[in-house]
Amino acid sequence: MTKVLSKLRKHATRRVLRFTAMVLIVLVLAYQFLYPPLFDAYVGKSNALLTYANSQTLSEREFEALARDLSRQARYTKAAASVGADQAPLARQVKIEMLMNTPSVIRDSEPRHIDYFREAGIRRYEGPQTCLGCHPRMKARGDDGHLRTVDTLDNLVNSIHFKFQTDTGGFSTYGYDGRRVNAPGSHRIPVGKIDRACGIPGSFSWTGWAALVASRPAGATGPVTLRSEGCGQCHIGGNYQPPTEKMMPVGDVPYEVKDGIDCLICHSTDYDMNQRYVIRDAHGLRWNQDRSMRAALSVGPARNDHCLRCHQHNMGGDAYPHNQAAQALGTENKRILHQGAKRGNPFSPEDDVHAAAAIQCTDCHVPDGHRLPRGRQGVDLVANDLPNREVSCQTCHTQTPHNNSPDRALLNGHVARLACETCHIKVLQDKNVVLRDWVHPTWNPEEGIFEPTDIYRSGAPGKGFTFLWFNGNGSFLANALGNNPNGTTDYDPLMQQMVHIRDPEVIAAVRAAAIELKARYPEIDIEAYVRAATDPLSQLSPALLERRRAMIDQNLRPVMALGKSRIYPFKLFNAMMYEDMGNQGPFGAMILPFDYPVYYETGDSRAAVVQAVRDPIVKRMYQRPFKLYMMDDFMSYFGVSGGWKTNYPLVNGKLVNVEPHWMRQMGTLTINHGIQGKGRECRECHALDGIMDFAGLGYPPERVAELRDPDQLKSAALSKTGDAARAKTPSVPGSEQSPK
Repeated sequence: MTKVLSKLRKHATRRVLRFTAMVLIVLVLAYQFLYPPLFDAYVGKSNALLTYANSQTLSEREFEALARDLSRQARYTKAAASVGADQAPLARQVKIEMLMNTPSVIRDSEPRHIDYFREAGIRRYEGPQTCLGCHPRMKARGDDGHLRTVDTLDNLVNSIHFKFQTDTGGFSTYGYDGRRVNAPGSHRIPVGKIDRACGIPGSFSWTGWAALVASRPAGATGPVTLRSEGCGQCHIGGNYQPPTEKMMPVGDVPYEVKDGIDCLICHSTDYDMNQRYVIRDAHGLRWNQDRSMRAALSVGPARNDHCLRCHQHNMGGDAYPHNQAAQALGTENKRILHQGAKRGNPFSPEDDVHAAAAIQCTDCHVPDGHRLPRGRQGVDLVANDLPNREVSCQTCHTQTPHNNSPDRALLNGHVARLACETCHIKVLQDKNVVLRDWVHPTWNPEEGIFEPTDIYRSGAPGKGFTFLWFNGNGSFLANALGNNPNGTTDYDPLMQQMVHIRDPEVIAAVRAAAIELKARYPEIDIEAYVRAATDPLSQLSPALLERRRAMIDQNLRPVMALGKSRIYPFKLFNAMMYEDMGNQGPFGAMILPFDYPVYYETGDSRAAVVQAVRDPIVKRMYQRPFKLYMMDDFMSYFGVSGGWKTNYPLVNGKLVNVEPHWMRQMGTLTINHGIQGKGRECRECHALDGIMDFAGLGYPPERVAELRDPDQLKSAALSKTGDAARAKTPSVPGSEQSPK
């Protein structure tokens, strides 16, 4: 009997195991084959294998001719850098030709992948699969600091340069509810690049990933020229939509999406930005890329020119004369050239001392595999691959950087209270956008499209940027948090500096812009427009103002008091956009996106919102799964109580409870580039008409008076320094200091 029972148990166990295995197999197959199309249907996405016209197979003769050309070009570049330009052209050319044929120049400059491709028989570049043929795995350090071997593609796909959102921790951003975003133990939601002064409002890259805009440079009745626009031009994903899968709690990025990753834009010296434009095929719109063998054979570690193909767009801006990528807008469907700069602090030899010294981006933003640290001093919600890695001036310059000045003691003393950037970023570019009106676009005859109207641009201190206390933390809408070390509550930026423009020159410029706009938009009330733009809190009801004050005092004051604050420069930005007023709180309402073609082609901003809100992903946001998964927490961080209201703002083709407003406070974005070697003079800050608002920074009146008198300050500082030095000097017998 015992044997029979034992056999029955074994049979039952085997049946359970077989059943479990079959269930697992079914789940895996369903996940592999059913989940992707169901997911695509849910979010309205499409993915497909991609082809590129410039991905061509070379013959042996073509390959060797290209190899010789690239080799000569690389050797010439290296040799030319060693020969001074201040000599006769013929003599210089002869010297260059001699140098470029020396063994050392050939060895040091020859593109290494020429031999790799030659020996491997690779005669066509086919995207990531070509790279992974030799680089399937790579070395990278984990958060624990240990070096390990990782899957190369997985490492890249999970980096911010690809997915640009994360639900992991490491944010130095706090919600207006007082919680640190995605702190340990919290319900973590996917966020990243939400509160940037980006080309499209809000976080809706899904409605503006790739678009073709019909422009008419010759006038409204002139011939149509298609132009490329969208978030995808600055991201390495190459498919028809952003990598939405990485925003969801489950699901991997499909093979088709991974195969569309643009490896070469970051790694190729000869990458042709003229190949970066939007194309339409049977599946929809997507961004083209350079997959030529010329680009593939010139790959190597990422260098400044590679990074700036995208990052100069948000630093110097498209109209910055030294933005090389903006000089190559596309061989067809040229990219739209944006006139205003997001930050106006270019990283280039012409305007940054570090770029002029040939310091590489990766010297400071040291990569770990494909992950890069952005630094721990960000005020916005841009995700950070390596939040625990420091990127700061002190890494190289130490806490006492002023060693060659006769006033070094005085200057080094400033480091305790002032960030290096405060003295060494003197101005931003003139095209730095401070106030942008998306609601009332303006026709740009040169581009042949309607554009958002830049109400005010400036790169001057006190106008285009300001100075604020900063302890390394920021708010959910990119407001720098910190406090005067005196510990008082006199410093009140979220009710003062970030919500009021009091400069008469700026107010006059805003009024002039409003008058000009009224000629095209008669409904504009000039005084109401100026007031809302320069005093955005005037748009809040008394009840919301009272709640705002209470939330600042209860939730943000403790965060402002954390750590050690110093004075940093911050670029200012505000914008007028359409908002869903059903989801409004003391710090603003939910911003709605625009459809690019409708906006740029017609100038009808409201119609552009209607079209964008029809997008399936926006519809999903107003449904219960999204509410529970992320939107309730998102709105809580945003300062909106009661959770996400799912009343879809489009009924019978009409917007419901949607209004245009200026954001309820300035965004304050960090500026860390555009560094000048020579800092400010003392009197630029310490004078009656100095650029530093000491009263606004929370200093009491008597201290403000001292800080505005440079001679008194210097005398007092040197006196203290001298006293300290004398106190540390050993007594010498027989001297005046000897004890009697």
